[in-house]
Amino acid sequence: MNVDNAKSQMRKGMLEYCVLLLLRGGPSYANDIIQRLKEADLIVVEGTLYPLLTRLKKDGLLSYEWQESLQGPPRKYYALTEEGLNWLGGLNVAWNELANTVALLKNNISTETQDNKNNEEK
Repeated sequence: MNVDNAKSQMRKGMLEYCVLLLLRGGPSYANDIIQRLKEADLIVVEGTLYPLLTRLKKDGLLSYEWQESLQGPPRKYYALTEEGLNWLGGLNVAWNELANTVALLKNNISTETQDNKNNEEK
């Protein structure tokens, strides 16, 4: 198995969560979302983001509003709906549970590995 493939699958799995986290702060334009994800070291292209935004809108988690732009045509700004905010709350709980599980497993394995090394040295 290729580590890059596993990394890609992990990023895809958490992209929805990251987008909702960004929109929790207020409405945002798709290019701004991409830029903010890049700043957080999560590289996403338009071809990945737009289908996700469309699906989240269709699922009732996002709404959008057209706003005039000083540079070109009007822009579509996405925002969390009440349902989206509730969904994000559920994802927060799920993320915390997963993060705790991974931390426990990592610590347990680290502790077991250190214990094994100590036992071998004796």
